[in-house]
Amino acid sequence: MKGFSLLEVLIALAILTGVIMTVIVSFNYHLGIVARDKGETEAVLLARAKIDDPAFLLLPTGKGTFAPERADIAWEKKVSETDFPGIRRLILTVSWDNSKRNLSLVRYASSL
Repeated sequence: MKGFSLLEVLIALAILTGVIMTVIVSFNYHLGIVARDKGETEAVLLARAKIDDPAFLLLPTGKGTFAPERADIAWEKKVSETDFPGIRRLILTVSWDNSKRNLSLVRYASSL
């Protein structure tokens, strides 16, 4: 008798199926991480550009979006005084994914 028995072939297929399923699940998991990180990277880059804009620093506390390019990403600016005279704290909070995810950047600047 040469060749494999039916039982050996079925066991080999079961092992192969388990390996393939593990690879597919791992691939889907990592695709989700990439998509999440892409949104966070976009939000950080937009927030840094906004907080580094000198005209934005002069604006009072407020809210807005990054329209027309990214109307789905919103920002909120809060300005407060610190314990140090002449220094103010600017907090820029950026939210995306229907406000499910957000991050905040803090900048300290001299009061004008």
